[in-house]
Amino acid sequence: MTSFSNVTVDSKANVYFDGRVVSHTVHFSDGSRKTLGLIYPGKFHFGTAAPERMEIIAGDCEVVLDGTDKTLNIEAGSAFDVAGNSGFTITVKDGICEYICSFIQD
Repeated sequence: MTSFSNVTVDSKANVYFDGRVVSHTVHFSDGSRKTLGLIYPGKFHFGTAAPERMEIIAGDCEVVLDGTDKTLNIEAGSAFDVAGNSGFTITVKDGICEYICSFIQD
């Protein structure tokens, strides 16, 4: 999906890892939310409270889900799911990786 209608966007950015990962939160009328962001080259670990789906919309990355040692190669147009109370390590080797993170409601 490349655009969202009838949403509210937080203008204040979520900035992580000294600005190497930046996102904005999008709120939907049904109470759900997503973040839209950029990941610059580097290796970063994120923890999750709730389950998440990470859609890569531009660029590519490598992902290792917590509790595994398997590296997933994720390209634009692909996604990966992360369990709640877990996490993942994401590596961007070059360029910028753009993503949509959906917080999955039970």
